[in-house]
Amino acid sequence: MSDTPDLLALWWEGIKAVEGYAAVHSALRSGAISKPDRIVAVGKAASAMARAASERWPDVPCTVVTKYHHSDGAPPMAEVIEAAHPVPNDASLAAGRALMNAIDACAPGSHLLMLVSGGASSLAEVPANGLTLSELQAETEELLASGTPIGDMNTHRTARSEIKGGKLLARFEGRHVTTLALSDVEGDSLATIGSGIGDAPADAPFGFAPHIIASNAIARNAVAAASPVAVETNEETLYADIADLAPRLGQALRNAEPGLHIFGGEPVVHLPENPGLGGRNMALGLALAREIAGTESLRILVAGTDGTDGPTDAAGALVDGTTWKDSGADALARADAYPWLKEHSALVVTGPTGTNVMDLLIAHKT
Repeated sequence: MSDTPDLLALWWEGIKAVEGYAAVHSALRSGAISKPDRIVAVGKAASAMARAASERWPDVPCTVVTKYHHSDGAPPMAEVIEAAHPVPNDASLAAGRALMNAIDACAPGSHLLMLVSGGASSLAEVPANGLTLSELQAETEELLASGTPIGDMNTHRTARSEIKGGKLLARFEGRHVTTLALSDVEGDSLATIGSGIGDAPADAPFGFAPHIIASNAIARNAVAAASPVAVETNEETLYADIADLAPRLGQALRNAEPGLHIFGGEPVVHLPENPGLGGRNMALGLALAREIAGTESLRILVAGTDGTDGPTDAAGALVDGTTWKDSGADALARADAYPWLKEHSALVVTGPTGTNVMDLLIAHKT
């Protein structure tokens, strides 16, 4: 690698360090996890995670719930259900019932292997208290548009669900549950990942062994290790509203020391009525393009580690001091960054990555 970093190549180094197949394969290779009687995988990285487990134990029944177009590589004999993200749909309800059926099928004395990654909150649901799908969708869209932090959003989801917050595993009548999780939340709490769909209830009558096997920190450290230039910043601080975050971060980068600056987390964005096409990473990338306009020393890549940003096929944006044009202001106001970035050759499209550990921002300053 040259002394001029390829930011996308560095991003991929981070992805490889937290990829679902590799993370599960490594966890199982330790020998500390015994053969399960059933495998249940849910989330955007469910197919990759399940493949690693099923290669180890090909005769074990396996259920996979994942996002549309994310089932490539799933175990050939697995029951696979694709559903919608970030707003649940009919398939999400079918997935929720399938997960309950899989847990109910576990016999006394059995061992269940749960594989959990981000996105599970939308991909599988069994609404509580008579909540209809249309009501659930309206609530989800309102929460997403308001820029509600993911922790608060998942608390709300848990209260409205029959399978979140340990309620799914409350149905388990076996002996032991092992949960392997890729963290897409601040603090890496299993109670928050997927709204606690892989967490055990309080005072569970079975043995429970939870393991966080991939995180944003692991991805960031892999980027840092692969950098051909000095790493000046490596921190998980992308938790503010984009409208506040972009000016603050833009100024910090303009004043920063030369080298690589790595940030992780999950910013929020407030959506207008009738938003256009985009996602938080594209919005942040476009807003940062405005902040660094005219500079010759900065390049910035910001992308979701799952390879998708909002309801699009893009992961994020790659911008520099020449990217910004005044027409970008209208695209930002309308939450319509995708077509603008595509037109200006600043869109990052990677395809599904087999993981999900929030977002990565990698900036290089010369």
